[in-house]
Formats: sequence, C-alpha cells, structure tokens
Amino acid sequence: MFKKILIANRGEIAVRIIRTCRRLGVGTVAVFSEADREALHVRMADEAYCIGPARADLSYLNIPNLLSLAQATKCEGIHPGYGFLSENRNFAEITAKCGFVFIGPPPAAIGRMGQKSVARDLMQRSGVPVMPGSTGSLEDVTEAARVAREVGYPVLVKASAGGGGKGMRLVENESEFESMFNMARAEAQAAFGDGRVYVEKFLRQPRHIEIQVFGDQHGQVIALGERECSIQRRHQKLIEEAPSPVLTRELRQQMMETAVRAAKAIEYRNAGTIEFLLSQEGKFYFMEMNTRLQVEHPVTEMVYGYDLVEQQLRIAAGEPLSIRQEDVVPRGWSIECRINAEDVQHGFAPCPGRIHEYLPPGGPWVRVDSAAYPGYLVSPNYDSMVAKLIVWAPDRLSALDRMEAALREYVIRGIATTIPLHRLVMKHPDFRSGNFSTGFVPQHLDALLDALRREQPAEAAPAEPKAMAAGA
Repeated sequence: MFKKILIANRGEIAVRIIRTCRRLGVGTVAVFSEADREALHVRMADEAYCIGPARADLSYLNIPNLLSLAQATKCEGIHPGYGFLSENRNFAEITAKCGFVFIGPPPAAIGRMGQKSVARDLMQRSGVPVMPGSTGSLEDVTEAARVAREVGYPVLVKASAGGGGKGMRLVENESEFESMFNMARAEAQAAFGDGRVYVEKFLRQPRHIEIQVFGDQHGQVIALGERECSIQRRHQKLIEEAPSPVLTRELRQQMMETAVRAAKAIEYRNAGTIEFLLSQEGKFYFMEMNTRLQVEHPVTEMVYGYDLVEQQLRIAAGEPLSIRQEDVVPRGWSIECRINAEDVQHGFAPCPGRIHEYLPPGGPWVRVDSAAYPGYLVSPNYDSMVAKLIVWAPDRLSALDRMEAALREYVIRGIATTIPLHRLVMKHPDFRSGNFSTGFVPQHLDALLDALRREQPAEAAPAEPKAMAAGA
C-alpha cells in the first residue's frame, strides 16, 4: 500500500478519498486554489498546499504545479478523483513518466474511451451492442446526412470528444439536419477543442443503466452490479439508485457479462463504468465508458458492501482483486440525491454564496458525502454540487421513504438548493412505481415546479445570476 498520495481534486471527492486513506494509514496531500483556502479537504488532509488562483486552469488543471508538489512532498501516487484531470490521458502519461502511480486506468484506455466514436467502433468489434449509426467521426455534412437517412430519424449528432450533453443535438427530420450538424460541431469545438462528431439512432424513452467494473494488474476484471441513472436534466444526473427497479436477474447478468467483455477488450485496470441505454423492450446498447470513479459510486458501496476508493488504491498498488464475481450479489436498496446549489424555481440558475446554516440529516443508514459546513462559501468558480445524500434500506419503497425523511431533515440556508425538488420526486407516483425513463424530468418538471411554488412561494429572481464554472 502507498505511504502517501496527492489528491488532485477538491471538495466532496477529496474529502471522500481522505477518509479512506485515513483508515488505511495512507498519508494525504491536498491541493487548493486561493478560493478554497478554508475548504474542508484542506483541513482534513495531512498536508495541504495552494497551487494557484481560483480559476481552475491556473490551479486544479495546472499539471506542472501538481507534479512539482507531488515530487516536493515525496508522494508515491496521485488520485485524480472525478472531473478536472481524471480522464486526461496526457496527465496520466506524464504522471507515470515522472515516477508516480496514477490511481486510475492506463493512459491508453483513457485515450480509447475518451473519443466516443472510437470507443463505439471498438465496442462493436468486441461484440458489445451499440446503437445503429456511423463508423467513426464525420466531417462532411452530406455523408453525415446519408448515414442519418440509413439509420432512420430521429438521430443524435454527438461530439466525439464530448460528454455531459455538450456538442449534442437531436435531429427529428432531414430538413433540420444540416443546421443541427453544424451547431453540434461548433459547440463541440468550443467545449472540447475538437469539432469532430458522429451520428447514431435516437432511442425514445430509454433508461440509463451503468455497470461498475474493476480490473487489476493481473488480468482479472469483474462487474460490481448496476446503477439506475435515468433521473436527469439536460443529460446531467440528479438521482441515482442501485439496483435498477427494472432489471431482472437474467438481464443484470447479461449486462454485467457484456461490461466485463468491454473492459477486457481494452485491457482495463482500476475503476470504470460502462454506460448503457436500455430500451422499453429490454434491449441494451453501449453509450460510453467513464474511465474514473463516478460521482454516484456510493450507492454501489451501500448495496454491495465494498469501499470503491480502497479498491482503487489496492489495485493501483499492484494488489490483485479481492472480490470474486460470484460474491457480487445486491443486498437491499440505495438511493443518492445530488444536492446542487441551484435555484430550481428560476430555471436551475446557479446559486453560489455563503452557507449560513448547515444541518445534515442523520439516523440509521443515512450517509452524507459533502465538503460543506456552516459558513462555507460555495464558489462560482466550480461545479454547483454541494453534497450527495445517500440512504440504504432493505427494499426500494423503504429506501424512498428514508430518503424523503432525510431530505426534510436536511437544512441548508443562505443559498438555494435542489432539496425541495428531490423531495417531490421521492413522492411522485411514477418514480415510486419505477415507471420512468430519461424523459421523467422534462415530462414532469412543470407539474413539479407548480407543486414547489405552492409549497414555497419563490422570492424575486436575482437580476444577474452568477454562472458556475464547469468541473468538480
């Protein structure tokens, strides 16, 4: 096991990693920007150093500063968390060349799966089902339109280097294809510095199911169950749960075997997630692979009983996987709500500011992963997530009731948050019955907002809401 690692991240995930390192006796070095000087991960780490101004590109994305600090503090490994540099092939390669262990997958795997069109083609050759669409990326609009006609409208034009819904356009018919194609390319270029796109068939009302995988340095790969991630807004997840309410034992086994085959095809190591779209007919299709620890990993920990950060550390240190595939059996039900600093009643406007009162919920099987505290300043420079509220119960309905009670107990004052919306979703009949898809939020948002206004009359919206920066 490592003696000391550097955590190249901030906030909740940095705190999460520190807690596991403390239990394992691994020393931690935290980094922080000038905006995060009073952050919780700074207080909790064994050592903490400022690496630059508030802007992420000058601090958390500053590779030379991170590596210089790792060397100066005699760290053996670097954990990237999620977001920021976690899926940056260049960072993983330079980390290894400088003599540190990158606590994540091999750079080659990051590179292959980071290009969505490349990943899609690779999965297809490996026998993993993919949505009908183009082979490779497309630059010529005429060729792209031909592919769209072949697979049949509606189609998605998607950024090859993309994620989070950026560089993605839904095209319902051929008359609007050229304009949507050009818009997707322009947005992809602006967001990722890469304007390449590809085309695939659009699946109406699917479910978003992801499979957690782990691979070690000895050739072993396992799947650690599934997570249901269909409750999302504009391709950003809001609520996750494990297991999925619609997967049969047979379908779960089939999807896990497919995910393992996908990971083995790229000689994957460490934690990763294979994301699938599941049709109403029970057919699933590869969407993408996230080559890092996921934000929603706690629901897997609660249901399967393994510390995923510990598994990451042990694999990176060269230890073989201690989990056998036959031992992977779900126990009970877990749900996670992402608590964001957003004003739901005013279009989910970012709501940075200082938290004046903070009282997290407690009780049996209630977990809060957060870096917030009374007086904490939610900075406009970074992602708007304040906390993750996770519960466990023996069955799904009990978990929903426990989550609804925990949300009512959660007090955050000084900023607007998504807590009231989450509480209404927990009580919605379609969500409780499991009858939902990725279209749940768009379909029910107006009714949910009406209910929210009846409960909490909105104050006047700020004249110019501040924008939150991307990143973790």
